[in-house]
Amino acid sequence: MEAENPTGTQPFPAFAEARRCPRFPLHTDVRVYSRSVGLLKGYTVDISQAGISAMLKLDLSVGEIVQLECELPSGPVAILAVVRHQTAFRYGFEFLEPDSQGVIKATCSHLAMLQRSHEDWTPDH
Repeated sequence: MEAENPTGTQPFPAFAEARRCPRFPLHTDVRVYSRSVGLLKGYTVDISQAGISAMLKLDLSVGEIVQLECELPSGPVAILAVVRHQTAFRYGFEFLEPDSQGVIKATCSHLAMLQRSHEDWTPDH
């Protein structure tokens, strides 16, 4: 779905299409290795095939490249990511490398399946 911008010259994606990958809630410990701050420990909030968000107690700079390590339902992952945004203690990271082991993709597929089965469940079943 595309909408026309106010000048009518170029289309831009509608807000509903802003995300290229669906996000799934995920709560697990995460270790963030930063050149400027050192080791940070926190926990994840959600994940997609393109990135992950996490709660951290210390500040990272938007644009900084970090190493993320965590244990996902499909196995451990260590991946480079860039800090894309910060809101209070919540950080959004975009993965910079491919998911060579397929752990992130497998985790997202598993979480999508759980979400669909939860949505399909009704109290009458």
